[in-house]
Amino acid sequence: MSRGWFETVAEAQRRAQKTLPKSVYMALVAGSERGKTLQDNVDAFSELGFAPHVADLARERDLSTTVMGVPVDLPVLISPTGVQAVHPDGEVAIARAAAARGTVMGLSSFASKPVEQVVAANPRTFFQLYWSGSREDILARIDRARAAGVAGVIVTLDWSFSQGRDWGSPTIPQSIDFRTMLKFAPEAVVRPTWALRWVRSGGLPDLTTPNMALPGQPAPGFFGAYGEWMQTPLPTWDDLRWLRAHYDGKLMLKGVMRVDDAHRAVDVGFDAISVSNHGGNNLDGTPASVRALPVIVDAVGDRVDVVMDGGVRRGSDVVKALALGARAVMIGRAYLWGLAANGQAGVENVLDILRSGLDSGLLGIGRASVRDLTRDDLLVPDGFERRLGVPGEVGTGAGVPVQSPAPV
Repeated sequence: MSRGWFETVAEAQRRAQKTLPKSVYMALVAGSERGKTLQDNVDAFSELGFAPHVADLARERDLSTTVMGVPVDLPVLISPTGVQAVHPDGEVAIARAAAARGTVMGLSSFASKPVEQVVAANPRTFFQLYWSGSREDILARIDRARAAGVAGVIVTLDWSFSQGRDWGSPTIPQSIDFRTMLKFAPEAVVRPTWALRWVRSGGLPDLTTPNMALPGQPAPGFFGAYGEWMQTPLPTWDDLRWLRAHYDGKLMLKGVMRVDDAHRAVDVGFDAISVSNHGGNNLDGTPASVRALPVIVDAVGDRVDVVMDGGVRRGSDVVKALALGARAVMIGRAYLWGLAANGQAGVENVLDILRSGLDSGLLGIGRASVRDLTRDDLLVPDGFERRLGVPGEVGTGAGVPVQSPAPV
């Protein structure tokens, strides 16, 4: 095996921590407040079990499916994130890795690479949109993405601007200038692999957000884009109906954790929803996404594609989410650690790990296709689900005691 190869996502994380400057690594860990949701996203999967078979197993397994009409060879999608300082090739490397493994690339509005370059690397790209700026600004960004050839748009609304982490927040500069380089030099010196990558690329991390640029204007810096987003009036369901009326492509609503919100999303006309708590970066104390998944699938899974985002670290986690009714899962930190560890090859490595674990899970359970998985394939303990937003019910289930991440 290549010296760059790793066998688990946990090892990718260890290598990322050894490769990246501390501030960059901690920005990937992220999370909010105590980190209860951040940890529960991962731990909840361990509460689910399998009951494997030993004979009459499927000799060949089909891992393919579709999401918003887009065929994928692997039901593991790239969740949109910004990777400004992780690797010089950024989202283009991630898109190439996703294309090589036959899956969808989710591109963040706050990404470091423009949508045109990413779609060229992977036509199966979903452009992620934050509700930022005026309606005209939003339409301009969507029109640009459509002109670039994206396969769909992801609207992300789950963000409460929670501040403060018990383990501390990293310092993120507004730009890379001489003073900033001096300040962060001690972090870079002890991470020579990371520094050498940037030297070889002929540049420094560009902390701009090219996909937030409006026609004829330069790309704003990360904090400029973030500030516009924070100051934009919060969207209403009528705003989302307006968006649906003005965009005739495929639309996914990301951040749904309640049944009543899922019903509203369907009524608006979304083609898919992502059951997601923003990777534990939103409102701490929100349950793991996989706990909310079953009840949302039961409510709207026959009318829209339901995907799940949060805490996926193994192929067996993918099996569990699909058995609970998800069409596919989305991953974030896992592929970012792979990118940090070994660039495009590291992202491919992560996807191969998840593919192998998914295939092994299907083999053990005795299913020939990911589309055949059902809840009967799982051992689900009493109290696992969280029934949020179900008419006439109050959310049930005791919280899971969690310590601040160390980190996950």
